[in-house]
Amino acid sequence: MTGFQIRRARAGEEQIVHALLHELAQYEKLMDVFHVTPEVIRRDYLCDAPLLNCDLLLDGGEPAGLATWYWMYSSFVAKRAIYLEDLFVRPSFRGRGHGKALLAHLAKTAVDAGGCRVDWAVLDWNKPSIDFYESLGAKPNQGWYVYRLEGAALAKLGGG
Repeated sequence: MTGFQIRRARAGEEQIVHALLHELAQYEKLMDVFHVTPEVIRRDYLCDAPLLNCDLLLDGGEPAGLATWYWMYSSFVAKRAIYLEDLFVRPSFRGRGHGKALLAHLAKTAVDAGGCRVDWAVLDWNKPSIDFYESLGAKPNQGWYVYRLEGAALAKLGGG
């Protein structure tokens, strides 16, 4: 596996990041909640103090995939951890080890910073991704449910 690189997305690459995220939203059937624009990417991903990190995988100079992630903290373990928000490799680039390379890149980032883990969520119907993650040794977090507070419930609880 040669001819690819992983690096942080840069200012001026908003359209590339947007295109990759749009393709991911289409694949995950989540276009109804996709509100990302190049302006949002510039403001939140590629600014001086980004809200999340965006690493691009380029294969032969072409954008082939990305990982968006941010630092979180495990209070009981007393170490930082990475939360992987998005992992995507374009279908035409799959089967070349790029997804594994992106996850290895994040694992190295965590290890180098003294981190304890990388966490992420996967849609329950996405068997190809589940199989891929499990082939790397990742396991579902047994005994835990992921909850979300949003919309009217968020506004009500938040006093809005």
